[in-house]
Amino acid sequence: MKFLVIGSNSFSGSNFIKYLLEKSLEVVGVSRSDEINNVYLPFKWKEYSNYNFYKIDLNKDLNRLIEIINKFQFDYVVNFAAQGMVAQSWSSPEDWYQTNVVGQVKLHDRLRKCDFIKKYVHVTTPEVYGSTEGWIKENFNFNPSTPYAASRAACDLHLKTFYNAYNFPVTFTRAANVYGPGQQLYRIITRSILYSRIGKQLDLHGGGYSNRSFIHIDDVCSATYKIAINGKTGESFHISTNQQITIRDLVKKICEMTSVSFETLVNDSGERLGKDKAYMLDSSKIRSELGWSDSINIDEGILETINWLDTNLDILKTLPDFYEHKK
Repeated sequence: MKFLVIGSNSFSGSNFIKYLLEKSLEVVGVSRSDEINNVYLPFKWKEYSNYNFYKIDLNKDLNRLIEIINKFQFDYVVNFAAQGMVAQSWSSPEDWYQTNVVGQVKLHDRLRKCDFIKKYVHVTTPEVYGSTEGWIKENFNFNPSTPYAASRAACDLHLKTFYNAYNFPVTFTRAANVYGPGQQLYRIITRSILYSRIGKQLDLHGGGYSNRSFIHIDDVCSATYKIAINGKTGESFHISTNQQITIRDLVKKICEMTSVSFETLVNDSGERLGKDKAYMLDSSKIRSELGWSDSINIDEGILETINWLDTNLDILKTLPDFYEHKK
């Protein structure tokens, strides 16, 4: 089987590549960015021979990407690429719509003509639902709260029309808050650990009272693979644990595990514009239909992430701990 991973240098994309390479599958990764520091690329932590990388910007190099796709005749295309970050999408929303809607629509209109593709897995987000009340099942009843979420919802609806009109073999994944070793330092778990190690204070937006479900990247990779191989086209699948935790309690847990005072680490700050209070994803569908289950509890996952950060602390201290927007 041949896999194309779009967004190969993202946290989730790079981990999924590692997962595929460990199965000895042929993998090609594309990203608009040059390959970053190896500390963020899990597939570089071992030697693999069955991987090729191409620097491709969906907004600028679509013809070249299609040439690569036709050359390799991929069975599966898994797309992690998106203009991410919620808060920053308010500052220049046009960039988010360009990449997450216009660029993606152009890609999909070319992909639908590639009849050798067995499955196109579109990695989307629970942000499309807005703040949830209770555990929700997969649906297309969207209520986005930010430009980022609205751009992702628009693309999901566009792909649904392509499935209905052309039988385009799309399957959607929506994962809860993903974390693990190798994650960028501006995410809450890695940033909390880093700041606890270097004595820097952490801003906790809105006091950290929003509820989230955190799922380890290894569990997300196993779910994504099952969805790619066996998930029904046209369907959406939630990837989530069944546990909820507030951001505040999460940071308290990290403080206990790193032997740092919560009061010393945290500075309560104002809430972010459009921040949703809760995402509660019912993941019973993937469990019953595809036989998936999560296997790494949050204490184990945080400890593994602490060990990764401690092992690479000298490098990580020199790298940005904030999001850098690229158009």
